[in-house]
Amino acid sequence: MTSERECYVYIVLPGETDFVTAGRFRVSKTRDGEPIGEFVYGNRYLERQDAVEFDPIELRLTPRHYETARMGGFFGAIRDSMPDYWGRRVIVRNAGKPILDDFCYLIHGPDDRAGALGFGLNVEPPAPRINFNRGLDLEKLQQIAEAIGNDEIETFANHADARQVQELLLEGTSMGGARPKAVVEDDNNLWIAKFTSPGDKWNYPRVEYAFLQLANACGLDVADSRITTVAEKDVLLVRRFDREGTAQGYRRHRMVSALTLLRSEENPATKAEWSYLLLADEIRRASECPEADLRELFRRMCFNAVVSNLDDHPRNHAILAKDKGWRLSPAYDLTPTPGIAVEERYLAMTCGTFGRSARKANLLTGCGRFLLSDTEAEIIIDNMVKTVRGQWETTLRHAGVSNKDCIAIESACIYDGFFYELIA
Repeated sequence: MTSERECYVYIVLPGETDFVTAGRFRVSKTRDGEPIGEFVYGNRYLERQDAVEFDPIELRLTPRHYETARMGGFFGAIRDSMPDYWGRRVIVRNAGKPILDDFCYLIHGPDDRAGALGFGLNVEPPAPRINFNRGLDLEKLQQIAEAIGNDEIETFANHADARQVQELLLEGTSMGGARPKAVVEDDNNLWIAKFTSPGDKWNYPRVEYAFLQLANACGLDVADSRITTVAEKDVLLVRRFDREGTAQGYRRHRMVSALTLLRSEENPATKAEWSYLLLADEIRRASECPEADLRELFRRMCFNAVVSNLDDHPRNHAILAKDKGWRLSPAYDLTPTPGIAVEERYLAMTCGTFGRSARKANLLTGCGRFLLSDTEAEIIIDNMVKTVRGQWETTLRHAGVSNKDCIAIESACIYDGFFYELIA
């Protein structure tokens, strides 16, 4: 393979732990200079009895030649495997180059990327990585994360810690989000370790942990998590639900974001496409248990409105395939956004016929898209309001959130305007 804009795509099949070569991906430019992406599944892969599709939207399991001119030529499932903001930052630091294009980010991404895909320039896939940072490394990783955040990583690079610097520069590229993170291994599981960051307004690890617990109390299916403290600093550990430890290694589950399901992008011009209602339509088609997944999605939408999680963009929702069928993934990245506005707040995605308005009346307008009756939907919301109102503070306190941070967070929970009527 001679083109630096072409690569092989590997996948770990359901129940397996090793990569197999599944197809080829290429990004080129038209005569007008516009990027175009091309993908084709390999014949040998298509002949396998256990072959699976990359996603249920764009790259279905067929021998056709796929093309896209959207998203710089990157198909949604491939884009979901690329580094996030934090990951790109540490890759640039590692490469020593101020600018890297998307294809470079794809190739330089780590083995711990989200989902089951891998990418490389050789037809034979590499062996999956089996060694990860241990929980005992968290103190050093916290220090390195802070150094990267403060652009002081050079203080480590010339010391005995250089190896761990490189490991964090690799491990920091795993999942969505902009906060400093790494992947650590503990109790035969992989965890996303989320660290504190310079300039944090409150203790983000403990607050996010508390809101995951509060969401669970409201009946949501949430990712497993726990808090640990190293060097007097808190770290949130969120268990990766796209990995499953076995004696032979880690099974990898396919995973695509709601952004891919919505066929949308991350720019202001496409935000009108971000919609829980449209996402519900796509999940109804893709899920092997649509009624359960749509009820769960409705709960998450309502929880985000009730606790002012206004960063509920499509990257923070996903579907997962542990076997051949797709299901809504556990909830993750649930954080409050305290605000001054008491009459109106807006989610990142359309949640009713009145747009993004985070009001109860608006949430109810689209309940039929989630296969819920008006009565069922109202009961879900009322029970959630009761739970949040009665448990938000005690949940935060039990999670070790300070009195100062509780006061800072209080305005996020059940703002007055949530109960206001809609005005046409």
